[in-house]
Amino acid sequence: MTESAQQNRHVVIGLGPVPPEEVETVLGPDVDFVAEPGPQDLAVAEGAIVRAAVTVGEAELERMPGLKVIARTGVGVDDVDVPAAQRRGIPVAITPGTNTNAVAEGAFAHILHLVKSLDPLTRLVREGRWAERSGVPVGDLEGATLGIVGYGRIGRRVAHIARAFGMEILAYDPVAPVDPEIRAETVEELLKGSDVVSLHLPLVEQTRNLIDRAALATMRPGAVLINVSRGGIVDENALLEALEEGRISGAGLDAFDPEPAQNHPLYHHPHTVLTPHVMGLSKNAASATFRDAAVAVRAVLDGGQPAAVA
Repeated sequence: MTESAQQNRHVVIGLGPVPPEEVETVLGPDVDFVAEPGPQDLAVAEGAIVRAAVTVGEAELERMPGLKVIARTGVGVDDVDVPAAQRRGIPVAITPGTNTNAVAEGAFAHILHLVKSLDPLTRLVREGRWAERSGVPVGDLEGATLGIVGYGRIGRRVAHIARAFGMEILAYDPVAPVDPEIRAETVEELLKGSDVVSLHLPLVEQTRNLIDRAALATMRPGAVLINVSRGGIVDENALLEALEEGRISGAGLDAFDPEPAQNHPLYHHPHTVLTPHVMGLSKNAASATFRDAAVAVRAVLDGGQPAAVA
């Protein structure tokens, strides 16, 4: 390769595991994609594709002086210092819609696991305790009310799936439009009226610890709480208390605070279902979000702008 050709090549890095096969074709033959960048790669990087739970703050930006764009897989940017990037003229691209169905399906996987008591029933069969099956409650979704806190793309998809199960819907969102016939005016109204509560909110100052001790106290006895959005929205100590006191019957968590999740007594409670923040990373969703992130980076390398930014 000539010196001129080398000078015309771009360097894009992956922060967190980013499979090259998902992005290299989109980025094009004039891009050197480095999946596991070292200090020299950081120094010359023009674009970065960033996975969830990877921090990009002032210190990281200092090590990437040539950076022109950050593409975050997904829409959550709580681990990216967006103002610091903006001060440097670096857009932070996001990939909305790529994992909508995957997250909605994940929420329902948690709901069904808890409402149908799949874990204790599995243990009965494995341990030869068939005669005890009548002592394990198997709930119903038909006729139950699902409360959806956050009615964006994912919340609306969750509602669509819930209707197929014959569930009633309540929804609350401070910004997104909600049809009047299903709208709750406050989170408290929604919690009081729901048998299952599913959270689909970003983590911002207004939503941190939104589900605290007081909020949990307003939930219906025996209700189920699902969080497949961001861990900081739920006070984990308060949630453990609610489970231990029998005020709610189960909790499904795909998001934790902090992440990776630290050992907490909540995670050992028998009425919890836990997944390591992967419900949005189904095969189809992961491929789509990586491709969209690569498209955003390519757009900036070509002198344009990403389709969606934080």
